Amino acid sequence: MDTPAVTPSADFSGILRERESYAHENDSSVGNQLNSWFDLLMLQSGWGISSEIVLLLSVFSAVVIGGLAFVWQENLLTTALAALFGFLLPYLVAMYMRGRRQAKMAEQMPPMIEELARAAKTGRSLENCLTLVANDTPAPLGTELQYCTRKLGLGLNVEEALSDMPRRTGVMATSLLATALGVHRENGGDLVKVLERLAITMRDRLQFQGRLRAATAASRATAILMILLPPAILAFFVFRDPNYLSQLMASNWGWRLTVLGFILEAIGALFVWRILSNSARQ
Repeated sequence: MDTPAVTPSADFSGILRERESYAHENDSSVGNQLNSWFDLLMLQSGWGISSEIVLLLSVFSAVVIGGLAFVWQENLLTTALAALFGFLLPYLVAMYMRGRRQAKMAEQMPPMIEELARAAKTGRSLENCLTLVANDTPAPLGTELQYCTRKLGLGLNVEEALSDMPRRTGVMATSLLATALGVHRENGGDLVKVLERLAITMRDRLQFQGRLRAATAASRATAILMILLPPAILAFFVFRDPNYLSQLMASNWGWRLTVLGFILEAIGALFVWRILSNSARQ
């Protein structure tokens, strides 16, 4: 008796899920938004460790740095600030790794698309071309492409396999690639010309971003310096005189101005970070 063939199902793609997600759907609370940001940060940074380990590293770093500050100065306020910095340190490292990874993938996109166009000239199917290019592309872009080709092997079409790639990488060029291949799959056309034009467009975009970064380097450096200078000055006076911050907070005007300064510093840092993030995605 012949065994019936198993029909590929898109539901099998769920077994490729790599890590647990802390965010919940249909929840617009502030806590869930923070969980969503944390999930995307861990996903796009490519750190390779679980989210639970990162949380434990944050707690461990806060205890160690805060403990060292307490042993050095025996001041609770200084200890709290040091512990806060230690708690945020792993997230700062993850954000730095995410930026480097995204920049590397953006540089890899034009050569990868050109190789995909050359593979398409040989008459192979688009699925076979993607598999071939994914195996030849180095990390980190090659790792994401191999993840997509595993979805193809589980029965998904090209558009569905690439649909999650922009979220996983945070690189706009991957969204352009997924859209171009999806449109070609639905409407047909000359795939080689589409890929070649897409590669040229991405190279021009990278060159424009390079010129933009060079033209705004001084402005970005000034903005970053204005954000880092107040905490550096405060840290200098605190380390120079352990009782400086306690005496400053002892008076009404002192603690009011200090709290106002922290609030304005946070607002300014958020504003500068939004501007830099938006300019990087252009």
